[in-house]
Amino acid sequence: MTENEFTVDSEESVSLPRTDRVAPPMYLANYRERQARVADEETPDPDDQTPLYLRRFRERRSPETNSGRSVPLYERVGHGMQQAMSEDNRNKEISAPEKAKQVLAADIYLVRHGETQGYSTESGLTPLGTWQAHTYGHTISKRVSTGETVVVRHAPTNRAGETAENLHRGMMDGLAMFEKDVKVFEPEPMEEFRNFQIATPDGLRDVTSAFRQYYSTVEQFERTALGDRPMWLVEVDRFWRTQQGGGDPIQHWLQIPMFHFEPPAMVVRRFWTGIQRLAEEFPGSRMMVATHSGPIRAFAIAALGYDPGEPYNTEHVRVKLVEGGREALVSYRNRVQEIHVPEIDRLPTWRLDEDWIPRDAI
Repeated sequence: MTENEFTVDSEESVSLPRTDRVAPPMYLANYRERQARVADEETPDPDDQTPLYLRRFRERRSPETNSGRSVPLYERVGHGMQQAMSEDNRNKEISAPEKAKQVLAADIYLVRHGETQGYSTESGLTPLGTWQAHTYGHTISKRVSTGETVVVRHAPTNRAGETAENLHRGMMDGLAMFEKDVKVFEPEPMEEFRNFQIATPDGLRDVTSAFRQYYSTVEQFERTALGDRPMWLVEVDRFWRTQQGGGDPIQHWLQIPMFHFEPPAMVVRRFWTGIQRLAEEFPGSRMMVATHSGPIRAFAIAALGYDPGEPYNTEHVRVKLVEGGREALVSYRNRVQEIHVPEIDRLPTWRLDEDWIPRDAI
């Protein structure tokens, strides 16, 4: 066998089948066929068995309906993006132009405290709750402008106080980072923004502060089973058992009249008193008030006219008090309501011996 014959035999022994393909793959051919069929159809066939959602999808994919959608809306209409709003991804509020903005007497944020260690004791925040409050303060630092004044207040409880402190710390870190000259007041407690109270044998107590006395008293009655339980114990027991059963104890407080619980209407009146006092002491300022979910929810219900739900940790209800103090804008979860600010000193106390006369009639 010659050398040439060996080469030919070797080439024939290692030759592979041809893999070049002229026709498109079957999936591509079917896709092109469907696209051509959809383009040729001027009107949809009523007897077509194709699902409606698939026909709508193919219509959206057609060149006629898809033209111009690759360009963002704000570029097509000539609206520029505001850098401050794009940085703050938690703020869903639409900012009005400068000429359309109302002059505010005060801008108040009613902020729920961060995640707490529990409600059976007067405990502070968890590490997650501390991070939530610090992050919220850092977010607020993006919204304020140089020259503003920020006041930080809180309810007289540990979880609200720690929320205010970490909020203040996060805001100061953000202001230093963004090089903004803002006057910030140190956190201080305010009785007007305390949690709703419970009348116990030891006096008025926060709902968590009263838990220890409630639990020890219930244990005594369960151990001895003698005598009738006092009414305050029955009402507190219903409240806590609602929470233990997976229910909503705040909704229980909002809907069921209880003699030993501070009524929601009185809590709302107390909050408005605190807001008006802050507006008088710090006119034109922005206020951060760390408080509790029950009063915040009752405040939102009174303003919006329906129950928008329990606020999450560090979620807020915003109150914009318009200059003059007679009107306000209350916003919560993308709903804004314009209301008349209640005149607390003109409202009745609902005592039986009260001879209430409207001042306008005097």
